Amino acid sequence: MASPVPVKEKKFMEVKLGELPCWILMRDFTPKGIAGAFQRGYYQYYNKYINVKKGGVAGISMVLAAYVLFNYCRSYKELKHKRLRKYH
Repeated sequence: MASPVPVKEKKFMEVKLGELPCWILMRDFTPKGIAGAFQRGYYQYYNKYINVKKGGVAGISMVLAAYVLFNYCRSYKELKHKRLRKYH
């Protein structure tokens, strides 16, 4: 049974598992396409968490948590080396 919406126009969460390889191949992987995807993601995040009438700390805390996690992953090799060092 064919889907009424073309695979290219479906959102990621609407794609069935069998359609996933076809959907991935139809994405735009040029630098302009990747920049556009990041821009769309930023605007979605901004409009959902930052640009609201009654805002909270959720939007800013997610950015802060991502920043902390990124820096931890970046310096994990050094932290692991220090943790495994024996002190006599």
